Parts: sequence; C-alpha cells; structure tokens
Amino acid sequence: MSVVTGGGGRGEVTLAFSLSAVERLADPAAAFADAGEWSRYVGVVDDDREAVAAVVDERGLRQDFEVGDRDKWLALEEVGLATDTPRHVYVGAGVEDRRVATHLGWEFRHVTDAAEKAGWELADPTGESGALDRLLGWLR
Repeated sequence: MSVVTGGGGRGEVTLAFSLSAVERLADPAAAFADAGEWSRYVGVVDDDREAVAAVVDERGLRQDFEVGDRDKWLALEEVGLATDTPRHVYVGAGVEDRRVATHLGWEFRHVTDAAEKAGWELADPTGESGALDRLLGWLR
C-alpha cells in the first residue's frame, strides 16, 4: 500500500503536520488549504492514528498520506521515500517532533514559526479554546 494517496499540487514541498501542531492552529482547514497551494503533498502524521483520522475528518483537512498502522517514525520515513519532492518539512510543536524530523532528514519547523511565515493564525495561547475543543471531541 502506498503511503501517498493524493496531491497533485505544483509545489516542491511535502508538508506534514504533527497533531500537536494542528491543534495550535486557529483554523487548520485554512492553513491546509493555503499549504496546498504551494505544497505537492500535505497531511497529518503522528503516532495516534485514530486521533489523526478524527482530526482530519472533523476539520475537513487535506490528507495525502495513507499511513495505516505505522508510528510517526516509520510513516515519515515511508512518506519521504514515496514522495518525489526535493523538500520534506515536518511542522511540529515539541522536542519529539523535532527529533523525529531531524533523525529522518526532514526539515523541522516549529508551528509558531511556520504560522508566522505563512500568515496562519494560531489558536488562543492560553489553550482555553483548544482545551474546550478537545473536551467536546472526547464527549462526541
């Protein structure tokens, strides 16, 4: 099974987000739509595959990666091998995200830096709205 299922953008970038990075974005769907304009492949790659599927479905996010039951280490490695772009960028929010990206040869961008450069709005820094969204998600 291929880990790349879609795409078709004209960009030279494969752009993957961690779940924690997606949760930091005020409007993930708008950020993904924008990224799709300049990236060939866009998606979410993280260890919790059920949470990835839920976030992608609930937020209507573009998901060009079919990672199956792979953890983010193996998924990012396979996405990197399966995509023909010269740049592979992992947008994350923590030390573990940086570690996996660096180890696998991906460029790492912290979500705050990526958002600033791309003009994406970040969620409330106090985390109150994010916490409420997560709580409501668990209740559904």
